[in-house]
Order: sequence, then C-alpha cells, then structure tokens
Amino acid sequence: MKQTHNVETSDSNNEQLIQLTQIAKERVKSVIDSEDLEVEGLRISVTGRTAATFEYSLGLEVELHPEDVVIDLGDLKVLVDSQSMDSLKGSTIDYIEDLNASGFRVDNPNQPTWDDSRAQKIQELIDTRINPSVASHGGNIQLLDVTEDSIYVHMGGGCQGCGQATATLKQGVQSMIQEEFPEIVNVIDTTDHAAGTNPYYQ
Repeated sequence: MKQTHNVETSDSNNEQLIQLTQIAKERVKSVIDSEDLEVEGLRISVTGRTAATFEYSLGLEVELHPEDVVIDLGDLKVLVDSQSMDSLKGSTIDYIEDLNASGFRVDNPNQPTWDDSRAQKIQELIDTRINPSVASHGGNIQLLDVTEDSIYVHMGGGCQGCGQATATLKQGVQSMIQEEFPEIVNVIDTTDHAAGTNPYYQ
C-alpha cells in the first residue's frame, strides 16, 4: 500500500513553486548526513518529455549556478534551473515506499504542451512509433524544438555515444517523420555522440 505524506513548504516568496513532503525531506537529509557532504541543496531538473509527462533528474548539488531559482525550506534548499522552472511550478516531491519499489516521485500538475498542433503531433509520433523502435537498443529520442522545416532531437540512453546513432537517425527517424510531415526537410541530432554530451544546451 502506498503512503502519502504531509507537505512542508517554504515561508519565502517561493513557497508555492515546489513542495516537499516530510518524508522526502527526511530522506534527502539522511543521505546528506550519511555521506557527510557539504551541499547547496537538492537539484531537480526537467530532462525530457513525452506527449503525456515530463522526465526528471534529482540529485544533490554542491554548486549554485547564476540562473538557479533557490527555494528555501528552512534546513533544506531546492535548486531549479531557470529553463525547468515553469514546467515544475506547483510540483510536490514525495518519497514513496511500497511492496514493489521505493524512490522519489514528482507529482506535477503541469502537462507538456507545444505551442502549435504540428509540434504536438510530431511529439506523439516520436512517443508512439519512433521511441518503441529504438527502445530495444536501450535508447530514446527527445524532441527539443520544431521550426518551419526542421526539428531538433536529442538521442539518449543506448543511442548516445553509439556509432550507429547517425545511421539510425537518418534511416529510421527521419524517414518516419518525413512520411507524416513531408515539409520537414531537416532532422537535426543535437547530441555529440563522440563526447556523449548535448551541445544544444551549451
């Protein structure tokens, strides 16, 4: 049976941005104490999205960045980069324990949306046809941006750093997208496969 917990928020002006349940806060503090770490706080970022949900990264942060939004919960701070903030407003971070698994969960009232219907349809195509085809290799493809005749994607998981990534993109992904959207003439892979990084964000 899953447990739910009371929420603690900050008394600052940022108190409604992100909330932490009591047990989530205790779990984070216990990790900090057990590792004897000097950290700035808990960082949460949006790392990707599908048509239905966001994907997240949570971890302890030892350094503040100039663009960070800092949410002060008293004895714990939550750090959010400015690019992720709008997608995370109103979220609650909980720690769930049940018979099958345990871990942090982000309850987010926001839904991933694109500004135009074509971009949303391209996202759905990636979710329903393209990602299932690359999942067998442990990979995933994330849609980053859509322009008039081009789309930008990030290849992650088993695709990132893979020598076959370029061939996979050109032969599979691009053909599927152009079959449905012939006006898209460029499918641009932003991943630096040699370094395993994403220069699109740099």
